[in-house]
Amino acid sequence: MRNNSEPPALPPAVQRVIPAFRLGGWISFWVQVVLAVVASIIFLFAIIFETSNSGASGGGSNPGTSAGIFFAVSGIIALLVSIYWSFRYTRLALQLKASQASLRPKKADAMQILRLGVIINLVGMFLSLLAAESISGILLGKALQSQAARVSLTVPMQQLIQPLDIFVILANTHTIFAHFIGLVTGLWVINWITRDNS
Repeated sequence: MRNNSEPPALPPAVQRVIPAFRLGGWISFWVQVVLAVVASIIFLFAIIFETSNSGASGGGSNPGTSAGIFFAVSGIIALLVSIYWSFRYTRLALQLKASQASLRPKKADAMQILRLGVIINLVGMFLSLLAAESISGILLGKALQSQAARVSLTVPMQQLIQPLDIFVILANTHTIFAHFIGLVTGLWVINWITRDNS
């Protein structure tokens, strides 16, 4: 005989899904936070360095740099939304533990949250890939100009590939990888939910 003060047991399907939301959410959250912090610091450093360099040399900034930075910053903003969404997965796991069925989110609501998370990461990855295309195009131009610099030493230092350029590529790669982690997490949890129902 069951005690009346004891909460009713959760359905087995809900019990199986809770760890997936909790584990996936926390892993995605922390990996994305670390990668976002590193990428943001590198991009901030690059923007400050680019601004001070172009101001000191009379505005000799590379064409296309602003487009690359715009898409890279947009990718980081999408990453911040994705980090929030990963944290939301952990809150959803807590809501699913509610003993009253009326307080638990429905399966359709949970799937909608997961789909939105996948879309957020796809958009963020797309923006970061646009940034990568722009940045790599700039570096190709610099590499071609550095070939001319071997013949003539009149090419300004800004037109040559510098270590900061490689840091910008690294930061953008961190952003793309963070979106990939968020995407994999969302797809993994969706797979976990649909696998348990079949």
